[in-house]
Order: sequence, then structure tokens, then C-alpha cells
Amino acid sequence: MSRTSYQVLAIVLSVLMGVMVCQAGSKEPVPGPATDESKPPAPERQTVVLAGGCFWGIQAVFQHVRGVISATSGYAGGTVKNPDYETVSTGRTGHAESVEIVYDPSQVTFGRLLWVFFSVAHDPTELNRQGPDEGTQYRSAIFYTNNVQQHIAEAYIAQLEQAHVFRHRIVTQVAPLKAFYPAEVYHQNYAALHPTDTYIMFNDAPKVANLKKDFPEMYTGK
Repeated sequence: MSRTSYQVLAIVLSVLMGVMVCQAGSKEPVPGPATDESKPPAPERQTVVLAGGCFWGIQAVFQHVRGVISATSGYAGGTVKNPDYETVSTGRTGHAESVEIVYDPSQVTFGRLLWVFFSVAHDPTELNRQGPDEGTQYRSAIFYTNNVQQHIAEAYIAQLEQAHVFRHRIVTQVAPLKAFYPAEVYHQNYAALHPTDTYIMFNDAPKVANLKKDFPEMYTGK
């Protein structure tokens, strides 16, 4: 289903139901990671790329996480160099809509970023889709940039699976980041610039609201 088609459907559903839909896939609160990195004594810059459906929502969530320096929508995980939105949308490039997150681990650890990712940013049990968006370009993925990130990500997924936190199996891909390509300008900060867009109101605004509610100490209104 296209985003345009979904906007029409969203309007109908919002009238009939009178509520916003949250895409939570967990059957109980998601616990924090048992394995995490130590906070460095001084500010640093680290980078990770996360994918979990439309990049508008992932970017919107992490722009409001304290300690995140920047969150940029783009494409990662595929083989085509310098892809654009139209080619990625065909599902034949191997790329996923992704967000490059530059963060300061002295303020927010990688494990806590993943806690947000698995709790409010997306449903990690949906295979090659997220909500109304379908295709491998909407898959759940963690593209790590160092071995520490890989270890923490794999340990956290194993922890959540062993605890049966989610109703279904976690399908999040964990892979090394080979390249990240920023998306077109009109995709950047889309949720912030289009708060009344029906797609944003129905799919992404609730994620930011849940971040503020569930992680008040991490939320920043910037």
C-alpha cells in the first residue's frame, strides 16, 4: 500500500475508531539491555545506522533523544551506489530506508539507543514491512560501525527473545555498515516540518509521544 493510499485509509479509520494506533509488538514493557557499553568520561562521537520502516518516524524519534547529535534519513544495506528514493522504493536495490544516528556515548549509551529502538520506534517482529509500508526497503535492521555495537545488539536481541518480550520472533537484521547515503532534502526532518500530514499523525507522532511518556529522562523537546 502506498503512503498516499494509506492517508485515505487512515482518515476513515480515525473517524471510525476515534483513536491513534500504536504499532507496539510487545506483550509487556521492554526491559533495558543487560549488556551495554560504559559511558566515557568525556564527550565523544559514535555513529550507528538503524532501519525500521519509513525513515520519517525513526528520524523523528531519535531527534528527540538526549545525547543524539544528529539523525539523518537515508539508505543503507544495499549494493547500489548513490541510490535515490524512487529506485529504493522498487525494493530491488537491497537498501533499507534508514537513519544515520550520530550520538555522544557520554550522554546516551548504544544500549539505551537500542532500548528506544525496540520499545517505541518500531515493531521488530514485522518482516520486511512496518505498519502500512511493505517491502525489504522497510525491514528492521541495525547497521553497526564497530564490534562493540555488534556485541551489544546481538546480546540484547538474545535477551529479549529469551524473555519472550514480544508476541512474535524478532526479525531485526544485525549487519556491518558498508555505506550510508543521505536521502533527498525533502525527506529530512519530514515529521517536524509536516506535523499535520495524516501519515505522520497516524504513524509517527504516537512514537514520539510514547518516547516522551516512557523515557522522560531521555526525551528532549529540541
